[in-house]
Amino acid sequence: MPVNRTLTALPSFQVGHWTDSVGRTGCTVILCPPQGAVASASFLGSSPGTREGVLLSPEKAVERVHALLLTGGSAFGLAAADGVMQELSARGIGVETPFARVPIVPAAVIYDLGSGDPQARPDAESGRQALLAASADPVPCGAVGAGTGATISKWRGPAGTHPGGLGSVYLEDGGVGVAVLAVVNPVGDVLDESGQPMGQAAGAEPVGGMPGSAVQNTTLLAVATEHTLTKAECRRLADAACAALARVIAPSHTGWDGDSAFALSSAALPPADPLRLSDLTQQGVCAAVRQAVQASQNTPSAD
Repeated sequence: MPVNRTLTALPSFQVGHWTDSVGRTGCTVILCPPQGAVASASFLGSSPGTREGVLLSPEKAVERVHALLLTGGSAFGLAAADGVMQELSARGIGVETPFARVPIVPAAVIYDLGSGDPQARPDAESGRQALLAASADPVPCGAVGAGTGATISKWRGPAGTHPGGLGSVYLEDGGVGVAVLAVVNPVGDVLDESGQPMGQAAGAEPVGGMPGSAVQNTTLLAVATEHTLTKAECRRLADAACAALARVIAPSHTGWDGDSAFALSSAALPPADPLRLSDLTQQGVCAAVRQAVQASQNTPSAD
């Protein structure tokens, strides 16, 4: 049996997709352990589309989240979080309050409305189906889930635009383990290990300028570890993940990107060397982003 080198190599987390291969959109749920995962986030993009993003700031009271939703559909896709919450509530999972358990489900979106049918948008049932599909199996990558309608290299114009997608990797070094899941939909190019734009013919030139809305591009990252982290430490790991995009996407963090990174800690293992965690996270971001593009090239088309 192949070794699992995706996010679900971490025993505390499961991942599920809902994919609309005709409408070219979808959503992905990362299911945390029932007690939740310590979490924070970093939003270096100028136009992030999120739900519960402010709650993840280190100074806010709620420390743990029960699932994370990454979705297509632009702001419409945030509705998929409702279905995730409803299913978690039915399972009795959430923060205990006087009258009900309230699941905490942060969410972030990419803009993929131009990839297929702009009326095809993940909704509450889509989110519920993604959660129901969550498992410990290796994470399917490519044009699936939230990466279904993702594209890259849009600054090169329609002729230079190529599929982005979803990638996931697990890295371990010296007993320290980190997993990354990336939904790759940037304005810029994804760079291979030699620094060359993936999918571009030699001599292809950017068209310059970006017409239209500033929310049409975004790369979403989820970093997960079993090592114990505080909420503030999760924030620093999320910052490291977001910063790593500059190694693998060019140009990165532009005025047309809403880049967002989330860090999750199950706290199932003792703390680890923060420098090694940060290094593995940044390596993992680069690997997951490249894998998303490579896997999308091998994903069958709906046509």
